[in-house]
Amino acid sequence: MKSHLTFWIFTFCTLSTFAQPVGHLTVFSEDGDKFYLIINGERQNNEAQTNIRVEDLTQPQYRVKIIFENTSLGEISRNIFIANGDGQYLDVTYRIKRDKNTGKPKLGALPFSAVPVTPGFIPPPNTYVVHWGAPATPPPGAVINEPVRGQVTQTTTTTTTTTNTSGIGTQVNVGGVNVGISVTNPNAPNTVTTTTTTTTTTTGAIRPTPTPAVGCVNAYPMSHADFTGALATIRAQNFDDTRLKTARQIAQSNCLSATQIADICKIFSFEENRLAFAKFAYPFCADPGNYHRVNSVFNFSSSSDELNDYIMSRPPR
Repeated sequence: MKSHLTFWIFTFCTLSTFAQPVGHLTVFSEDGDKFYLIINGERQNNEAQTNIRVEDLTQPQYRVKIIFENTSLGEISRNIFIANGDGQYLDVTYRIKRDKNTGKPKLGALPFSAVPVTPGFIPPPNTYVVHWGAPATPPPGAVINEPVRGQVTQTTTTTTTTTNTSGIGTQVNVGGVNVGISVTNPNAPNTVTTTTTTTTTTTGAIRPTPTPAVGCVNAYPMSHADFTGALATIRAQNFDDTRLKTARQIAQSNCLSATQIADICKIFSFEENRLAFAKFAYPFCADPGNYHRVNSVFNFSSSSDELNDYIMSRPPR
């Protein structure tokens, strides 16, 4: 009886880990007022945006604060529910609009929309997407374009040259034929040059040349929906060796969190394959500072020691 109870507890915990429901939150400004979104005290964007989507929220309720780039617009703070009364997680959208009386931005008391979560949903291209728990930085391959203060001066010079034609002209009749005679004034200059210079000076936020982001450090790990699908793909393989090859392919094509890497390691039946994948996946970890979580998947301390030695032997990330 005890063994059966242990089995069901283990099964329930496993299913809870891999099938944890999540919700999504989108906040947009109807009038284009740029803002910073803070959820439970964590800033979600380092640059002010007008449309922000936060995915993979795991709690039914969050404390949200909106700080506008234009500080004269004030701030908005309130609680937002991601799950309904039945515990179903939703894809919730809130709209910021101006109050008719005060002209100040406000957040509606009810969501602008609240629909069931759609797996694999692709947000519109004008939406700034953040995965809950990930640093507020661009994803791999994005362009880092941080503003810096500076001054640009542009000078345009225009030069106009005119040939002198001043002189004395007359008509003379020679043998019944009119002949035109022109005598140039020797005291007049040959050319006249006019130079116009225009100078434009701009002081403000000047953006440097875009630099592509490199590597997985501080990048977005796979979304919950994508990772759930990846786990199912790995489990579908019949042999541990095939699972390892599939897992390596997934890791190499994506960025993973330390927790996600640990979850993949748990799929392998053999300790050596868990260790092999843990070593392979380290360069593709978005939060290498949390890689100690992977040690929990090993049955033998020697495997943890070998993984730690491997990490220590690599260049700092």
